[in-house]
Amino acid sequence: MTSKRQGGGQDSQSFEHALVLETARVTEGAALAASRFMGLGDKNAVDGAGTEAMRELLNSLDIRGTVVIGEGEMDEAPMLYIGEQVGSGQYEVDIAVDPVEGTSVTAKGLPNGLAVIALSERGGLMHAPDCYMEKLIVPPPAAGRVNLDWPVEANLNVIAQSLERDVDDLMITILDRDRHAELIRRVRATGARVKLIGDGDVVAGLAVGVRGTGVHALMGSGGAPEGVLSAAACKCLGAEIQGRFIAEDDAMRERFRQMGVDEHRVYKTGDLAPGAQMVFSATGITYGELLSGVRRFAGGARTHTLVMGYATKVVRFIDSVHLENDKARVTIRI
Repeated sequence: MTSKRQGGGQDSQSFEHALVLETARVTEGAALAASRFMGLGDKNAVDGAGTEAMRELLNSLDIRGTVVIGEGEMDEAPMLYIGEQVGSGQYEVDIAVDPVEGTSVTAKGLPNGLAVIALSERGGLMHAPDCYMEKLIVPPPAAGRVNLDWPVEANLNVIAQSLERDVDDLMITILDRDRHAELIRRVRATGARVKLIGDGDVVAGLAVGVRGTGVHALMGSGGAPEGVLSAAACKCLGAEIQGRFIAEDDAMRERFRQMGVDEHRVYKTGDLAPGAQMVFSATGITYGELLSGVRRFAGGARTHTLVMGYATKVVRFIDSVHLENDKARVTIRI
């Protein structure tokens, strides 16, 4: 793929330089809006506020963007629906969004709610069907060494060897669902520990790619659109995702056929996020191990964001103070 872009001839690094901090502004805005409903018990209000803010900010960017992973099909979502066009600028991008990953946990004030987005050049993000996906996410030292088709025990051994530790030193994140009972039993039988989560496998996958979070892999099935977002993050971090789309009925198999999806194929990071240019941003809404949540004070708020560019090879953690009131009085702390 050439480094020159359509519609202006910018090279891959200039695409990321132009948009990486602006993309962080988008997730910050969505997180700030959604945080006003954090803990109030209304997940629809949380999602609506985050989505509206994210769409407004996307329309302010210098992009001609198409939503390929969004809030649903056009007849299911009023905004940020799949196929929606946003922005009116020069950079032609495909966009994957989850304005509030973890609407329920955010509404309840529980950990790991966040706003997340990925941008790439046209065709750089897979348009995945809205179905379940079997997933395996591993940290950079284990990338290219595991296989979703292998038994769980074999992959755990490879992960442990890659990290130069014993299997019983590993912590594996799995969504707390009845369908995962046998997987959980097998992981625990090896001596590895299991961290069960209620929602939010994008942030769980992010945590796998960053040392110091205390988790070493994500296993089990979750949403396929979230798998594409995870792939964008893994690509920037050097981690790996492997996924297999799950067809639950014949109608979904027909959907796969129309979209060119093979339910028997193991899709890897480069299949789900093939772009040579990639910007990924996530801002915490509620507190988590990787990202602090929005912390409000009189007249303003503080946010914590992880934003990355693939071609530029930069990973930024941004701690921002937002003065929402002209009379805000703030003591800045390190």
